[in-house]
Amino acid sequence: MHLSLRQLQIFSAVADSGTTTAAGEAIGLSQSAVSAALNELENLLGLTLFDRVGRRLVLNGHGRALLPEARALLAGMDDIERRFRAGDETAAPVRWRVGASTTIGNYLMPARIADLRDGNDQAHVDLVIGNTREVAGAVQRLEVDIGLIEGPCHEPGLEVALWREDELIVVFGDRHPQAAALHAGADMARLRGACWLLREPGSGTREAAEQALLPHLHGFAEVLQLGGTEAIKQGAVAGLGLACLSRHAVADLVALGGLHELATPLPPLRRQLWAVRHPGRRVPASLRRLLALDEETFADG
Repeated sequence: MHLSLRQLQIFSAVADSGTTTAAGEAIGLSQSAVSAALNELENLLGLTLFDRVGRRLVLNGHGRALLPEARALLAGMDDIERRFRAGDETAAPVRWRVGASTTIGNYLMPARIADLRDGNDQAHVDLVIGNTREVAGAVQRLEVDIGLIEGPCHEPGLEVALWREDELIVVFGDRHPQAAALHAGADMARLRGACWLLREPGSGTREAAEQALLPHLHGFAEVLQLGGTEAIKQGAVAGLGLACLSRHAVADLVALGGLHELATPLPPLRRQLWAVRHPGRRVPASLRRLLALDEETFADG
């Protein structure tokens, strides 16, 4: 058996009133129920909390030590009830754990979190960033409330819904060995013979690049694998090869001139971004606002 808030409430009432009868009247219990709960508390702690002086109960040293901690817990309980029973979600504190694959987590979610907090300063988001496989695994293990991924979900039993569309572009840096020619564009032969900078297997960015490019290139002549989007960006700046990344991910370096968008004969390269949830998780209104999900997405009967 463990301590209960009800026991602490009764203990506090007895401390205030000095008798089990008066305590019972104050909190709406019979004298016998108060006595039984107080005895249960003392037995649970293995300590007496009151000295019995005539008909009165007077706090002893153990009771005086317990009383401020008990009152702090009871005050906390009252505060929780007041805030969470308000019926207004914007007034209640909320903390969401969102798993996001790297491009989404680094380049799309910070602005959405800021927008959510503009409307509700009690809202907090813990952002857990990993590759698509890691995020889907976190959703499966109920470690996050929802996941946002850049590639297909291979975890069984999860619910997946289209979140938004993302544009991919091919970029290169001025230190690329063929930079002078690449400024004028690249034909299919040059693309097929290029060294490509790719993420590790299991990354949604890697899978998206392969799905976008391989139907047209029929293979990569050379691949340099780098363990993160930032590493790929800096590798492209350093001239190590071509990169196919989200426009959101390279917008900063393109604007600064560190990377250049490569004109190619490829069709527009797009991919789907997905929201993933465990069927045991609900998606409340504030989480829907954070992700701009409509009411039909992950609707619960």
